[in-house]
Amino acid sequence: MSRVDLDLLRDTLAELGEPAFRARQVWGWAARGAGGYREMTDLPRGLRTELAARVPFSTLELEREARASDGTVKALLRTHEGRPVEAVLMRYRDGRRSLCVSSQSGCPLTCTFCATGTMRFGRNLTAWEILDQALHFRRSEPVNHCVFMGMGEPLLNVEAVLAACERLPDAGIGHRRTGVSTVGWIPGIHRLTEAGLPIRLALSLHAPDDALRSELMPVNDRYPLADVLAACRGHYERRRRKVFVEYVMLGGVNDRYEQALALAELLDARVYKVNLIPYNPTDAPYAGSTREAIAAFRTVLRERGLEATVRLTRGRDIDAACGQLAARSAA
Repeated sequence: MSRVDLDLLRDTLAELGEPAFRARQVWGWAARGAGGYREMTDLPRGLRTELAARVPFSTLELEREARASDGTVKALLRTHEGRPVEAVLMRYRDGRRSLCVSSQSGCPLTCTFCATGTMRFGRNLTAWEILDQALHFRRSEPVNHCVFMGMGEPLLNVEAVLAACERLPDAGIGHRRTGVSTVGWIPGIHRLTEAGLPIRLALSLHAPDDALRSELMPVNDRYPLADVLAACRGHYERRRRKVFVEYVMLGGVNDRYEQALALAELLDARVYKVNLIPYNPTDAPYAGSTREAIAAFRTVLRERGLEATVRLTRGRDIDAACGQLAARSAA
């Protein structure tokens, strides 16, 4: 239910003479994966019928799903006015069921390596449109992790993101298992820090110097590296959780030995952990780094004390991997 629909639910319950706790019952069922009002067996049968007729159960409508060979599922959903929203469920052998959710329909920031940046920006999503992405997958199986790494810049929509995060634990996703990725939108980093939730902050860095980062990510002209890293350090000092640095590996662009040295010099090992991301093909004019180049880059970082890992790619064959979400079936 959207914010409007939640108000409609409460108003409808009041009109029907129902107690206020009925709204909490409905949310509890939805968060546990109920597929509709008919499953809410502790509500009177007549009330379930009335609610089904008068109050929409979800803010989003499923257009289609795609399933990858590794078990990843990508859902293309639509808002009430038809705007596209993509969300992904990633399944891991260790039992993790991790969601990648969108905070905007499209993205206004035009990072050159990201497919979402080529879309027309639609709008910010409401908190309940964000939650409905999680609930879509929760209706099929339990989920336990969530990252805000889908369409959009989460910290350009920080209030809705925080409101959604407040309710994710009801669906099985604790705050410490939730991550928010940003290009370095400093006001949003400050707001996330002040919010006090133990959510993991991830910084999309992708270059160790301002010149290259501005070429790859125009937002760097507004918020340069030194200022962004200062905001991230402030977040670490308040929250005492390491900041993840995401670094997409682009062959011949940002994967050279001297760039690994520069990145190691730039980042404080007490504050940051680096996640190297193999480039997933989009229409952008880049090639991914070789496995050997990624391994060598990681070795340089580790030898200089930085914790560094390589991200396991999921869902590449259905364009569900990092940087590939672009709602390609949209008209």
